[in-house]
Amino acid sequence: MSAPGVDLDLLRNAALGIALAAACGLRIFLPLTVLSVASLLGWVHPAGDFSWIGSGGALTVLSVATVCEVVAYHVSWLDNLLDHVGAPFAIAAGTMMAASLLPTGDPLVRWTIAAIAGGGASGVVHLSLAALRQISSLTTGGFANPLLALGEAMGSLLVSLVALLAPVLAVAGVALVVGMLLRRTWRRRAETAPPLR
Repeated sequence: MSAPGVDLDLLRNAALGIALAAACGLRIFLPLTVLSVASLLGWVHPAGDFSWIGSGGALTVLSVATVCEVVAYHVSWLDNLLDHVGAPFAIAAGTMMAASLLPTGDPLVRWTIAAIAGGGASGVVHLSLAALRQISSLTTGGFANPLLALGEAMGSLLVSLVALLAPVLAVAGVALVVGMLLRRTWRRRAETAPPLR
């Protein structure tokens, strides 16, 4: 039984949107593909103007884009380029992901929440991993980058699947992992920074 005035469907959809948006920070197209499959199976119902995501055509295009993105991130010089070029796209995908799962209503409120929560979650995850990849490139000459890319793809898939099953748990997990990544990145940067004179 829910507390008076609490819309559990709204909270679940908001948590699902934020978790999937965060997964877009790992890989832009993989969470969108997962959402497309879930929508086709009737597990998730995107807001009316995003119903296209549950079409066969969208699933085909998103699946091809996912494969291309995952493969491209395994090329050591290309992954760093994709991190820089992909940041705005990751934020846009996170915003769209959150907006697609928020109920239709006042568009200003909906898109503001989507941009702050969804775009913010995706942007923080993407930029944190871009910093980690840059450190990996500098310290290993790029040899560890394909392992990092594999971990990111698997993480994106895992977060997306957990988000469908337990959205609030997925949001908490993403926040914990991002916190750990930021802490580790700051520590490594401090270790590699030249001493102050």
